[in-house]
Amino acid sequence: MTARTALIVGASRSLGLGLATEYARRGWDVIGTVRGDRRTGLHDLAEASGGRVTVESLDMTKPEQVATLRERLAGHTLDLLFVNAAITRGNIPVGDVPTEMFVEVVVTNALSPMRVIESLRPLVAPTGTIGVMSSRQGSLSLNTNGGQDVYRASKSALNQLMRSYAARYADAAHTLLLICPGHVRTELGGPEAPLTIDQSIPGAVETINRHSGEPGLKFLNYQDQPVPW
Repeated sequence: MTARTALIVGASRSLGLGLATEYARRGWDVIGTVRGDRRTGLHDLAEASGGRVTVESLDMTKPEQVATLRERLAGHTLDLLFVNAAITRGNIPVGDVPTEMFVEVVVTNALSPMRVIESLRPLVAPTGTIGVMSSRQGSLSLNTNGGQDVYRASKSALNQLMRSYAARYADAAHTLLLICPGHVRTELGGPEAPLTIDQSIPGAVETINRHSGEPGLKFLNYQDQPVPW
């Protein structure tokens, strides 16, 4: 049986590398993207994978690089397109946030993932899955204590843009998923986070795979529980 193919955008480290590792372990062919030319954990994974994992270069904040990646992957059919990329610039009250910082975070966390999806969606199999790494911090109803203003806003914007995308392509059969990985011990999540990557990612992959073939948009956590909008 032909192996399924996943494209993980933002797979050089942390959650993205965890996704690439888990899908390769499950027998998928994995294409992972990294920014720039530096060596990353994804390169190590690719070397040890026997050809199952390949590395592509992409800075998704640059539309011309997204267009070039689409050209390079023109012969591929993707069973999964998953965009994992996010930045935060600290816990700063929104009134103190420089305009340039606000723009950088929202462009990276919300606009750029949607540009990738819009550009690469023709490569996704008709009943394939398109997913994005979101966060419970993007939930309006769960924001009862504030903090991380710009990061929260960027994830809320991402969720809203995915809802618009789902409405625009309502006749398509793609599974659309916003995935919350939980509070994970990464550079972004911090050293005191309760979950490790190994505790979060297998559940996230199970959740993604479990909903394969179900058209429409869902916002779920790594335990396959709905996250309130």
